[in-house]
Amino acid sequence: MKLPVSKLPHVGTTIFTTMSALAQEVGAVNLGQGFPDFACDPRLVELMSEAMRAGHNQYPPMAGILPLRERIAEKVLDIYGHQYDAVTEVTVTAGATQAIQTALTAIVHAGDEVIIFEPVYDSYEPVIRLNGGVPVFATLKFPDYRPDWQQVRALITPRTRAIMINTPHNPTATCWPKEDMEALSELLRDTDIYLISDEVYEHMVYDGASHQSAARFPALAERAFVISSFGKTYHVTGWKIAYCLAPKALTAEFRKAHQFIVFTVHTPSQHAIANYMTLGTHNELSSFYQHKRDFFLSHIKGSRFNWQPSRGTYFVSAQYAHLPEFSAMPDAEFAQHLTKNFGVACIPVSAFYHAANDQKLVRFCFAKREATLAEAAERLMKV
Repeated sequence: MKLPVSKLPHVGTTIFTTMSALAQEVGAVNLGQGFPDFACDPRLVELMSEAMRAGHNQYPPMAGILPLRERIAEKVLDIYGHQYDAVTEVTVTAGATQAIQTALTAIVHAGDEVIIFEPVYDSYEPVIRLNGGVPVFATLKFPDYRPDWQQVRALITPRTRAIMINTPHNPTATCWPKEDMEALSELLRDTDIYLISDEVYEHMVYDGASHQSAARFPALAERAFVISSFGKTYHVTGWKIAYCLAPKALTAEFRKAHQFIVFTVHTPSQHAIANYMTLGTHNELSSFYQHKRDFFLSHIKGSRFNWQPSRGTYFVSAQYAHLPEFSAMPDAEFAQHLTKNFGVACIPVSAFYHAANDQKLVRFCFAKREATLAEAAERLMKV
């Protein structure tokens, strides 16, 4: 039988899978892939068990159970001041990646262009292409990674259907300030361009800063799909549960696609999270992860790396270009060398670009137990 013509001919195994497999093979501390190595709150597990015992094991409504959507709408109103209707403007999804896929499926037609900012999370480009769209790359330049709005304006054409943003930003650990969100709002004024705002790290913003959600800005909210993740917030990445906020008309289109992509999401998880949200633990997440960031950075203080600021997410990057014995190594090679020879796995930041762009940077995840971070730091101090 003839094989199908691939829609993603240049896509292979992701760098995250590759580095995690290598870490396991050589017994390295895995600070590569972004997931916790510690348990979630036992109360959340108990609430899941209670939901299952209570019989919440059949299909829920397509858009998600109403109590969960109501808790989401209440949280967003409380933090960002924007009122979403729980019935018509909030949809529970099978993870943030599915929400992104569904938003693109709802709005992108063959040949439509979607502007994304590099370095960029690796799922954006493939899902744009799978929907027949054309990714257009804007650049967040090292070291501050701020958008160049003149460049973005120049990239807009009559075919531009949407702009995708991610703040707090993976992999750079930066957060878009209010000024950039206002600049984006002004740029999109009087256009028909949609916004997909990936905000899965919304509760991981440090040093007293506030997350600037697209929901805070009325001119953005009226054209935006705002996406966040319970997996990131509650340390349950394996539950794959998230949500999408959008105005009523956009949500209607989103749900048309959603019902045929996944239809609905794991029922007991929704009940457990709806009840758990009333505890307000998301308000504690920034201080929780800021402590982990500071713990890790204090233990690698005096290392030979140049550590970049981490203002959000649970990542921090290190540059090695100034180290003479490693400066000639591409970052992918250096990441493998670090894993094999020093026992710490990381992710090369060049993996977040569609074409070669090597700043000699590698990314580490600090969503780990303190013992894990201390062990990794001890090994990194030997570099």
